[in-house]
Amino acid sequence: MKNDSFEIIKVGIADLNVVKAPNRIRTSGLGSCVGLVLFDKINDVAGLAHIMLPDSSLANKGIFNHAKYADTAIPQLINRLVAAGAKSRSLQAKMAGGAQMFQFQSVSDMMRIGPRNVEAIIDVLNLFHITLISSDVGGNSGRTIEFDPKTCELTIRTVNQGTKVI
Repeated sequence: MKNDSFEIIKVGIADLNVVKAPNRIRTSGLGSCVGLVLFDKINDVAGLAHIMLPDSSLANKGIFNHAKYADTAIPQLINRLVAAGAKSRSLQAKMAGGAQMFQFQSVSDMMRIGPRNVEAIIDVLNLFHITLISSDVGGNSGRTIEFDPKTCELTIRTVNQGTKVI
C-alpha cells in the first residue's frame, strides 16, 4: 500500500534547511526577505534559505548568522545539499519575495532591501553557475512559499493575491 504522507519542514526567518522527497519545505513572512530554493531534481533533494539581507558586511559584530545574508547563506545551503546527496552541478534555483514593503518619499538605496536582496542572490547564483529557473519577486505584498522536491513546484501564497505555482 502506498503511503502519501509527508512532513513539512518549516524554515524560520534568517534560517535554512534541507529536505528530501516526499517531504516538503516551507517558509512564511517573506516581505523584503527572499525565499531561495536550491534543488537537485534527479536526487529529489531541496534546500530553502530565508534570506534577510544582501551582504554580510552589514553584520554587527558578535554572533554571526550565516543564513541571514545572501553571500553567506547560499554557499552554506549548497554545502548542506551536497551533504544530503545533491550534486552541486545539478542544482537549480527558484525564488520568491524581495518585496518593497514600505513606500518612502525618497527611496534611498539602503531602503531598497527587497530589490537589493534579489540582485545579491542572482550575483551569488551566477558565481556558483546555478541557473535561476523561475522567480516571483518584487511588488509590495508578503508571501509564504512551499517547495516539493518530488515535483519541483514552488507554491507561492501572496497576501491578497491568492496562490500560484512556479
